[in-house]
Amino acid sequence: MELGTIKDAFDRVSKKQKLSSSKTQEVIDQVGRELKHALAKMQSTHDTASPIDQKSILTELNTKLNEINPTNQLEGSQRELNVALSKYAKVLEKSFNPDISKAYRNVDFDIHTVNQIIALHFYRQGLFDLGECFVTEAKESESTALKSQFLEMYQILEAMKCKNLEPALKWTATHRDQLLQNSSTLELELHRLQFVEILQKGSRNEALNYVRTYLAPFASTHMTEIQKLMACLLWIGRLDDSPYAEFLSPTHWERLAEEVARQFCSLLGQSYESPLSVAIAAGFQGLPTLLKLANVMAAKKQEWLAMKQLPVPMDLGKEFEFHSIFVCPVSRDQGSEENPPMLMPCGHVLCKQSIVKLSKSGTRSFKCPYCPLETTVSQCRQLYF
Repeated sequence: MELGTIKDAFDRVSKKQKLSSSKTQEVIDQVGRELKHALAKMQSTHDTASPIDQKSILTELNTKLNEINPTNQLEGSQRELNVALSKYAKVLEKSFNPDISKAYRNVDFDIHTVNQIIALHFYRQGLFDLGECFVTEAKESESTALKSQFLEMYQILEAMKCKNLEPALKWTATHRDQLLQNSSTLELELHRLQFVEILQKGSRNEALNYVRTYLAPFASTHMTEIQKLMACLLWIGRLDDSPYAEFLSPTHWERLAEEVARQFCSLLGQSYESPLSVAIAAGFQGLPTLLKLANVMAAKKQEWLAMKQLPVPMDLGKEFEFHSIFVCPVSRDQGSEENPPMLMPCGHVLCKQSIVKLSKSGTRSFKCPYCPLETTVSQCRQLYF
């Protein structure tokens, strides 16, 4: 079932809930007005009215409350809400299998490695106290090695949130050679942001001195960028009305904060995305296919847990493609160490097992399935991705 169906069911419940809430408030307001009106009448005639008059006021109030009939009014809207909730629960039951244990494979994990991944995830998220607690309880003292470095990264990012670029500029200056090897222009972009901040304060001389001191070294490779910044001096105090107003966009701060984190992780030899987050996200997307596969294999009384390779494709999207893979156009099997891709003299590529089958176990030449050329197993060469 598509997520759109679930969203539609949720929207119906949300609409009914809003209607029910609105109706309830309307009834409460009606009852409240009648009570206030009766109370006001009783207070205004408190000294002169007889008990009979007060009784008539209460009788009138009771009649009006019966006319309002709050119970029946509320029951109708509440009944519609309960029906929508009941249907929504059934939609969820059809869409989500509460028992995901069928997709579990009993694989031996290195507990030490798993603990390191979890601790590192906490440090990446800036949850240093939680990471420290986990490391202590798991007795993984080695996992604290990266804590101080990620702590430095978060100190830089927190300073950037306050529009303080000094810690970031200091870090980029210290790691200038490594950043250049990564073809990163982070240092230049940070200096440009600092230059614009100085311009915003209205100090032309300070901005000009900043260019001469910090941006001049980049002139040989980024002259066009430097020229644009120099032109900004003509618009000091009114940069937002200039052709260079784009330099004031707050998105520059967000983008550079992300780039600082990305380059910081790169120099640490770590991926920008948390491996734990990536694994969980990939598992979430692949879980429906795995559950369906487990049910199909169970019906055929076959055990898929022992398979080295899934018998069905698992499309997780471009964001989870980290390296090249090869799928044999003949057998539809994904290339592996046991069944690697092989390049034929004609330029076409098949998996090794397909080539062996076409050549009758390597005893004869065979024709390429995609062109007229013939070849032998000995003429095929293994490809490495």
